Amino acid sequence: MVTAAAAERLSARSSGPFASRRALRRTVVVLSLLAVIALGSAFGLLAWDNPMPVGSLEFWRIANLRLTNVTVMAVVAVAQAVATVSFQTVTTNRIITPSIMGFESLYRVVQTASVYLFGVAGLIAIQGLWQFALQIALMVALAMALYGWLLSGKYANLQIMLLVGIVIGGGLGAISTFMQRLLTPSEFDVLAARLFGSIANADASYLPLAVPLCAAASALLWLRARRLNVMALGPDAARSLGLDHRREQMTVLLLVAVLMATSTALVGPMTFFGFLVATLAYQFADTYDHRVVFPIAVLTGFSVLASAYFVMKNVFYAQGVVSILIELVGGTVFLIVILRKGRL
Repeated sequence: MVTAAAAERLSARSSGPFASRRALRRTVVVLSLLAVIALGSAFGLLAWDNPMPVGSLEFWRIANLRLTNVTVMAVVAVAQAVATVSFQTVTTNRIITPSIMGFESLYRVVQTASVYLFGVAGLIAIQGLWQFALQIALMVALAMALYGWLLSGKYANLQIMLLVGIVIGGGLGAISTFMQRLLTPSEFDVLAARLFGSIANADASYLPLAVPLCAAASALLWLRARRLNVMALGPDAARSLGLDHRREQMTVLLLVAVLMATSTALVGPMTFFGFLVATLAYQFADTYDHRVVFPIAVLTGFSVLASAYFVMKNVFYAQGVVSILIELVGGTVFLIVILRKGRL
């Protein structure tokens, strides 16, 4: 005999993306709260310590000078959040991140080799829009060569691809470390500032390329949200539902490579930022639907990045350590998740 309370709970449940009306209301509240935090942090970065009256022409002139940093934060948040959630979906593993595929190690090798071969002038030589585009193209080409090699053929295996990506990343890291040891102290000091992920690394001249790339790749992944929902069930279930799992996997990995390459070439390595954002998004979303997870992840990423930058800049006057702080928190969360799960 089903009681009245149990019948009411069953009638409240749904076969849609939300298990109940309560879950829907919770998600709406979370989205609203994250949007308020994101907008508040963005406005604070533009308006805080601005000597001109709010709304005046002079106020907006000063705010426009700060708009570049806010735009860079938005690009990084979108790229890292969407790429990490999509990558974890196609790999059916919420522990790993796209950073293990060697993007950051390749970035470090390019920066280090420039200083090693040409001195400090080498860093200036690799700055510019076409050099930025070349770095993105190299990273995407490396990733797709790895995907095409290890995800095609008779013995295609995603786990082997991830392990090879880790090995390649470690090898590139060893090469860059070797070259760094041969630099003079002054050259190493200049290089070290480029090897940490920082908003200050971004150049406004890169945005005309970075913004369209990030927007296009993110939009394509958004349009594939329903397919990603199916991919999350695993390869066997996806094939049984009529989805070409291999083709969809390669398409998603290509878009992930574009997003990660753009973010890394723009601001530098941010290994655990995407993992931190994706983990928080899964906790906030309370649903499997990527049409909900994506916006929550993006808003979470921008809120974390912008609020941390605002506090460190205006309270502690140490905006340069924002990425280090985020990486420390993200790495701690990574260890906690692994210890709780007991496996990768």
